[in-house]
Amino acid sequence: MDSGYYAAMTGLVARTQALDTAAANLANAQTPGYRAEREFFRAVLLGPDALDSQLGETVNNYGLLGGDRISLEQGQLQETGNPLDLAVEGQGFFMVQTANGPRYTRDGSFHRASNGQLVTAAGEPVMSNSGKPVAIPPGEVSVGADGAISVDGGVASTVGVFTFPPGTDLTPEGANRYVAPAGGKAVAAQGAAVRQGAIESANQDVIQASLNLVMMQREAEMMQKALTVFHTEFNKFAAEDLPKV
Repeated sequence: MDSGYYAAMTGLVARTQALDTAAANLANAQTPGYRAEREFFRAVLLGPDALDSQLGETVNNYGLLGGDRISLEQGQLQETGNPLDLAVEGQGFFMVQTANGPRYTRDGSFHRASNGQLVTAAGEPVMSNSGKPVAIPPGEVSVGADGAISVDGGVASTVGVFTFPPGTDLTPEGANRYVAPAGGKAVAAQGAAVRQGAIESANQDVIQASLNLVMMQREAEMMQKALTVFHTEFNKFAAEDLPKV
């Protein structure tokens, strides 16, 4: 019976955490450039001494949510007709310079500021492949698949697309921005293409996100009911059976 109690407990914790993730994915399903988060599981107890006791071995047999990882799947591209709206096809992020340092995003809703720089909706400069603000002179703008920005036929700058070594965990900041870990170095993305006049949608559709949320709610309710049953049985054993020993 005790192993069932542990199973219900770890299941409830895991489903409760996954419920928060599912809710966040649904809330941002229409946010441009949003990367959905997917939960991953680990053992409850970690370390070389985790299985030294019977309790540790029993609890460790059940998975616990270890956290969330960003899904890097491609989102659908939406044509906008705005020549300064850009989208990344493939792996990679745009780099924008903020007051708190560089941030990485797939949201390419850009425009030309009064000083001639390519900026985000918040007025933050978009970085070139050399890590400098992208400057766009007045004129007709054309952006190539390699990010090269041409104005009236002459190349003015190149918008950078950056990626990170495998295993690098980016930290979400807000709805569609990400922070590199300390020591994480962005490098030029290989094989990624820039699409002009388009915005990438979130890589989580509303229907699937809604289904995931309902499923997580039902699973959490099931684990809660199971935990209540085992808790009641423990109380009954303590109240009725132990005094007879």
